[in-house]
Formats: sequence, C-alpha cells, structure tokens
Amino acid sequence: MKSHFTWFDLLHIDHHYSAVAGSILATILIVLLSLIARAALGKGEAAIRPAGKFSIKGFFEMFAEFMAGVVDMVLGHHGKKMVPLFGAIFFYIAFNNLMGLIPGLPAPTANINAALALGLFSFVAYNVFGFAHAGWHYLQHFMGPIWWMAWLLLPIELISNFVRPLSLGIRLSVNMQADHTILGTFIDLTKVVVPVIFYGMGTFVSLLQAFVFTMLSMVYVMMATADDH
Repeated sequence: MKSHFTWFDLLHIDHHYSAVAGSILATILIVLLSLIARAALGKGEAAIRPAGKFSIKGFFEMFAEFMAGVVDMVLGHHGKKMVPLFGAIFFYIAFNNLMGLIPGLPAPTANINAALALGLFSFVAYNVFGFAHAGWHYLQHFMGPIWWMAWLLLPIELISNFVRPLSLGIRLSVNMQADHTILGTFIDLTKVVVPVIFYGMGTFVSLLQAFVFTMLSMVYVMMATADDH
C-alpha cells in the first residue's frame, strides 16, 4: 500500500519513523507553547488576575480549570496534586491527535508503538500512585477481599492489570487510524466542501479520544488508591 506524503519526506525520513519525527515535532511545539504561556501568565498579582479576554493565558486558565474540575469529580479533593499530570496527558494526546488533521503531518498517536508507549506511561503512573498510597499493601488489591479466594483472583487481577496499557494504546491507535483514514479518503474524493464536515468530526474524535484516555487513566488511579478493598 502506498504511503501518504508527509513533510518529513523532504528530510528523507523513512515513513516507518514518521511517527517518531511527529512525536518529536509535537513535543518541541508543546514546549514552545508552554514557554509562551508561562511568559503570558506574568508574575505576582498579574499571574493570579483572570484574563479579561480570550488569549493564550485565558485559554490555559480555562483548560486548567476544566481539568481540575474533572479530576475533582473522579478522584476527589486528594487528586488536586495530580491535575498537572492528567492535564499534561490530555494536552499531549490531543495535540498529537489534532496534528494529524494538518495536511502533510502524521498523527503520531495513530502509530501503535507511540500509542502503546502512552499506555505504558499510564500503567506505570497509576501503579506508582498505588504503591505510594498503600505501600506493599497495594498488592492486596490483586488478591480480593477474601483471603482464601486469592489463589483464583490473583492471576485474574494481574492479567487485567497488565492488559490495561495494551487496551489504552490499541484503542487510541485504532480510533485515530480510522479517523484520519476516513478524512484522507474524503479529501481525495471531494477536495472541497465535504472535507470540512469531516475536519469537524476529526477534531471532535481527536479531543474525545484524548479525553477517554485521560479519564480511564484517572479511573485506574482511583482504583489503585482506593481504601475499600
């Protein structure tokens, strides 16, 4: 199957590594955007004064408020310290997803390797939070509430735990591949007007998949730090 053109072809980067190049580009752009946003935030009283109009400062204020609300809804007040983590996960995935809507740029998250890497990051994060919260007692989560059933529940829980990064990564990759394939097909067929509709749908799907990934990661953290086992 013929590969679609990307701007990385001009740099003679093999299509097999376009996802890596795309991830590097996305990371650079996110860092630059973060530095611009930090400069726009200001210092002292200016930093805590709400933006009076829509701007990069106002955008990130709304984004931070939105993420804080979602984290509070899922994890409660003790999850406030995790807002930067989940905000970063959502923003990074959404940025990579949306980048694929720009002609000539790949969506790194459509690549199974990149998506599985994100799933593995989530896996490590919620298990670290689990151990930090309960110490070695965290392992009791995998044995169930009844000690004599541990022999049966332990392998089931372990398999379920290790499958989570795979399910997160595969879900993200497959959805983004399907979304951008459909968009590319309609652009090739109709060129104008109709693709606008699919760009809107592509934007919605890109944001939705980032939100679903982030929400599932929050749920896994909630399960790992729960005390009612």
